[in-house]
Amino acid sequence: MNFSKITMKKEQQDPRGYMRNMAPIGFKSRISEKPGDIMTVASREVVTIPPTMPVIEAVKTMLKHGFRRLPVVDAGTSRLKGIVTSQDIVDFLGGGQRNLIVKNRFKGNLLAAVNGSISEIMEENVVTLNEKDSLKDAMDTMIKENIGGIPILDAEERVKSIISERDFVFLISGIITGKTIDEYMSKNIVTAPSDMSVGVAAKSMINNGFRRLPVIRDNVLIGIITASDIMRFLGSGDMFDRLVTGNAREVFEVPISTLIRRDVIFTKSDVDLGEAASIMLDKNVGSLPVLEDGELKGIITERDFVRAMAD
Repeated sequence: MNFSKITMKKEQQDPRGYMRNMAPIGFKSRISEKPGDIMTVASREVVTIPPTMPVIEAVKTMLKHGFRRLPVVDAGTSRLKGIVTSQDIVDFLGGGQRNLIVKNRFKGNLLAAVNGSISEIMEENVVTLNEKDSLKDAMDTMIKENIGGIPILDAEERVKSIISERDFVFLISGIITGKTIDEYMSKNIVTAPSDMSVGVAAKSMINNGFRRLPVIRDNVLIGIITASDIMRFLGSGDMFDRLVTGNAREVFEVPISTLIRRDVIFTKSDVDLGEAASIMLDKNVGSLPVLEDGELKGIITERDFVRAMAD
């Protein structure tokens, strides 16, 4: 089955590229159960790091490439040893369970801790797939394990590619699904006031398993911050210097509103999932808040698209 994007005639599209006068395309027609088809969608642009890389260098690598996760591989054999995500970094720097490593192993010395190896905080029990698996295998595994990305290994346990929730968003984008955002968006939303501190936000994300928090001021949504935003803030120049050599408390007390880097990209609840996916890819965002008459009604994330395709 060919999973390249479907090219439609111009007369079948509106100015946004959204198809008109077309019958809905079923999700299941895009999810192959054929062995090996996972490689038609998975990204081969994979950056791996050795277990000995210092934590701070791993942070810089993530920020440089814009990746949320990095497979950790043995420098000699290239075999997978673990994986580290932006959430793991926030956990480590922001006071989650991994922060106990700083307190116990490094006696509270954060400068020493961030120069310690990434093997200290990586997840060793990595969920993986292989080159012979199908897209359905990937989808089912993501849902079962509640994870956003899976390394794909060859027969020698070397990382060949990685598949993520975003790849499934790509599969849905630009088609009419006949399914609306309202059917799959999260309606019970945890928000954060704009004056919430970075430290409190980081702990909230880690303790609740969130990757993002909508930020509210005077009952108005002003932005969304993600684990990657917090990682970028804590790992950036002056803030990082203050974090490791100065008063760390000052860094963590900065309001999260200062981390917002872009205007809110939003949608409405009656929008087709295919159009929503196109918006997310076009704007390079991992979620879309859903507003009705200026009020936040829900949020749809990349994970919701995977769930929708499995429905």
